[in-house]
Amino acid sequence: MLDKRTIGATLALGLTLAVGFQTRAWATTGRAPTAHAETTVAEDTEEALSWGDVIRSGRWPMGVLAGMSVLTLALAIYFFTVLRMTPIVAPALHRELLEKIRAGELDDARRACDYRPCPLSAIVLAALDYLRHVGNPSAMLLKDVVQGEGQRQAGGIEGQIQYLQDIAVIAPMIGLLGTVLGMLRAFSSVALNIAHAKPVVLAEGVSQALVTTAFGLIVGIVAMMFHAYFKRRAGTLIFHLEAASTEALAALANSQPNIRNEGAL
Repeated sequence: MLDKRTIGATLALGLTLAVGFQTRAWATTGRAPTAHAETTVAEDTEEALSWGDVIRSGRWPMGVLAGMSVLTLALAIYFFTVLRMTPIVAPALHRELLEKIRAGELDDARRACDYRPCPLSAIVLAALDYLRHVGNPSAMLLKDVVQGEGQRQAGGIEGQIQYLQDIAVIAPMIGLLGTVLGMLRAFSSVALNIAHAKPVVLAEGVSQALVTTAFGLIVGIVAMMFHAYFKRRAGTLIFHLEAASTEALAALANSQPNIRNEGAL
């Protein structure tokens, strides 16, 4: 038989253990919902900051930048197609023109230029027009005519590429404007509802605003890379155009005895 002291000590020990286990259970249960709530908040925040929502939050500046990116891609495809040797200098046309000019068949050379319009044919046509309309042609004036038309054709080739440089300059500025407008919108929402202002809300608005600058820089960098590449490509084509024009000019000067040689071509 146990005495009252032993029974009391046993009951006290059991009660103490029960209270301890229950306290741990309460603490564990209290932490679990908190962790779950934090996970839920994190998931909600991640959903709120998804790329689709961030891009849509850029509003009209993102639309402008998207249009500029499409225009950059379209220009790049166009320049890849146009800035080639065949559309600019046309080696087959070059050989045919030299043969006809050296043979004195200027009318056939004119028809060949009309049949295959390109910068080289435009330069040769300018020289042929000068010889046709001037009774006593001068070699120096013929050279000036060829050089003037050549500069005009070279300017037309290089002028097209300028659009890419314009996009490269304007796109980051549009992105910066979108960022400024987005930050103004974010701070205005906090200022109008200061009682519910939270750092998370402000950070979300700022991050959504900064995406326009990032997108603008991406568009500008890509456009500048394309501009640098096509500028070098256009320079090479202009060099070949000058060489072909010089050969055609020399052939005209040698095939026409009525040209006054006032200086070396």
